Amino acid sequence: MISETVVIQNKVGLHSRPATSFIQKANEYNCSVWIEKNERRVNAKSLLGVLSLGVLQGTEINIIADGADEREAVEAMVALVHSNFSEIG
Repeated sequence: MISETVVIQNKVGLHSRPATSFIQKANEYNCSVWIEKNERRVNAKSLLGVLSLGVLQGTEINIIADGADEREAVEAMVALVHSNFSEIG
């Protein structure tokens, strides 16, 4: 299991289209992927789970993965966040 902490910088946070992009990226990997905000952990492959966290711009989240391709998954998810989801929203 590995994890990395990132800060969401895009204007709309993880809402609507950015959340969908996040989920689609998580689903490219076989490992389990979660995001955690304030010690509340949800499945990063679930739209309702991700939206339920209410992640806004400036929010710190942990991206956690466990499984065979966990390192690749976390690296890809972090890269997506650092790209600011290309400011979709």
